[in-house]
Amino acid sequence: MAEALKTVISQSTECPVCLSTFTDPKILSCSHTFCKTCLDNLLECHGNCQIRCPVCRAVTQVPNQDVGKLQVNLALKSLIEDMEGHPQICTNCKSNDKSHAAVYCQDCGNYLCISCLNTHSQWKGFIDHEVIAMSEISSGKVSVRKYRKCRKHPKEDEGCFCSSCRRFTCFRCVVMEHTGEGHKVIEGTAYEDKHTKGMEELKSKVDKKQSCFQKYIDFIDEQTKSVDNAKKQCTSDINKAYDDAVRQLTVKRESLVREVKETTEGVKKELESMKTTAQKHINRLATMAEMVTKKIKIPLDMDTLAAHDTLCEELREVFDQKDPDYEQPKKSGIKGKSVKFKRNVGVDKLGLGKIVNIVERNVALPTNKTFNEKDVCLPMYNIDNVKKVALPAQDMNTMVGTPDGRMAVGCDTGGMKIFSTDGQLQETVLKDVKINTVGFLSDGRCVVMDTSHNITLYTPEYTQLNVMFKTLSKDGGGFSDLTVDADDVIYVSYLNAEKIQVFSTAGGQAVREIPCNGYVPYQITSYHGSLIILSLYAIILIDKQGAVQHELKKPDSCLYAAVSQWNTILIAKVKHIEGLMSIDEYTNELRHIRNLVNNYKFKKHRIHWCNLQQYRSGEIAFCTRDRLYIFRLK
Repeated sequence: MAEALKTVISQSTECPVCLSTFTDPKILSCSHTFCKTCLDNLLECHGNCQIRCPVCRAVTQVPNQDVGKLQVNLALKSLIEDMEGHPQICTNCKSNDKSHAAVYCQDCGNYLCISCLNTHSQWKGFIDHEVIAMSEISSGKVSVRKYRKCRKHPKEDEGCFCSSCRRFTCFRCVVMEHTGEGHKVIEGTAYEDKHTKGMEELKSKVDKKQSCFQKYIDFIDEQTKSVDNAKKQCTSDINKAYDDAVRQLTVKRESLVREVKETTEGVKKELESMKTTAQKHINRLATMAEMVTKKIKIPLDMDTLAAHDTLCEELREVFDQKDPDYEQPKKSGIKGKSVKFKRNVGVDKLGLGKIVNIVERNVALPTNKTFNEKDVCLPMYNIDNVKKVALPAQDMNTMVGTPDGRMAVGCDTGGMKIFSTDGQLQETVLKDVKINTVGFLSDGRCVVMDTSHNITLYTPEYTQLNVMFKTLSKDGGGFSDLTVDADDVIYVSYLNAEKIQVFSTAGGQAVREIPCNGYVPYQITSYHGSLIILSLYAIILIDKQGAVQHELKKPDSCLYAAVSQWNTILIAKVKHIEGLMSIDEYTNELRHIRNLVNNYKFKKHRIHWCNLQQYRSGEIAFCTRDRLYIFRLK
């Protein structure tokens, strides 16, 4: 009975997966036990956080994909440790006081002491049996071939296998339980041979599949190596192209700089020549005046009197000459200032760009021409050298020159329309943005304030940038306007709040505020270290602390200002009721220089709001809420 119990215990301490004694046994939720290492392998095969029991196929969730966190079968673990702590005894001795086993006979399935081994070796039929020393078994070098004993008949080997019940059984159990219909019994050795053959075939297929995937991995490695080689080659080609491009760009840069220098130096020589002539005139006047007006006695003799009269006559001739003509130096100045560098933006080729003279870009205006945009016919007319463009059914809020010399008109119903100098609508951008006012930074980025007072930065290609500005709300600030100075500082004026906020391009809160003391800002324009403010019927020039420098009032007209290409100030005087508009040029101290457009009749609009700008090429753009007028000065 004790021997049978030991056999049962031995069979119960074997892992169903590895068929070896349990090591670190873990219990699944279905109560079946397996070695931790076997469960680790099963989890890796499944590739997720659960294990399907190999015995009953129930699913167990593995916490954090760590098998070590499953419950340990403490009872089984203690039993195995107890068994390992007691040496194996001889299973062949008949006496109760059995000796320790020295060997194990693989053929008999018995542990033998030295005495039984000697007896075993003398039996003729047992001479060829395979005998293993216990030291080899304990070291793990040799696996023991174990014989299955029937749990119901412990003295009987389980020499048969019922393929229907999927279990080994002894011959007595076959007769008693496995002879009926539906039972198919074969010899255990035959099943083992078949099973072994099946395992060998399966192993062969596994080897082939592993070989297949290994070839796949090798192929991936080849592709990776090819990609690395392509990367190295491409990088080398890029570096070579870069070096070549740098050399070409260096040559091109030197050529462009030389071209600019030659052009501007020529203009400077013209201006220097004019300056020298004017200085000579001043010196001549001074010399002759000194000769005539110095304190001397009145000439009495004939020769002295004649000389004095002659000098006075020559002085009068010099004095009576016309005042200096500003047009010639102005033209030369415009010629020099109009030399611009046009970069190859968006052009996929080397070349930096080219030097252009924007004054030379004037073209003849077409007559009776129409163009279409969104299936809306927009008429264009050539009337007295004035280009008039009817905007689509939307209201203009702002107008500003673009970095490339065109004119952008922002609309509060959405979109910014960009016009050429001849009034052609070339593109519409930011179609979904309800625009209140617009400015451009020196690097081409666009600053847009929408009708909700949100300021957004866009790239030169009008892609939105992730920069936020904290402005006053529409209710708190009232109507607002925006301008950008030469240092890329952003100024935002508020009508109701009567102040100007100053922002950096980094966004966030205003870096400072400028109070509007004694004036209300309707429109704001940056002007060479100062700000031009439209305030009701006045144009006010203030410094960047808010102090008033100069002021121009016209009580009978609404005034709109812009900075000219000559760095003077253009002011449009508009009489909205009569629909008349005049444009004059002023100095930086708001002193009148000349009239450019006089009492031009424009189409009146229900809202009295206009904008004035000048193209870099000289044309003046005047925009009402629904029309753009382009004046080309003769």
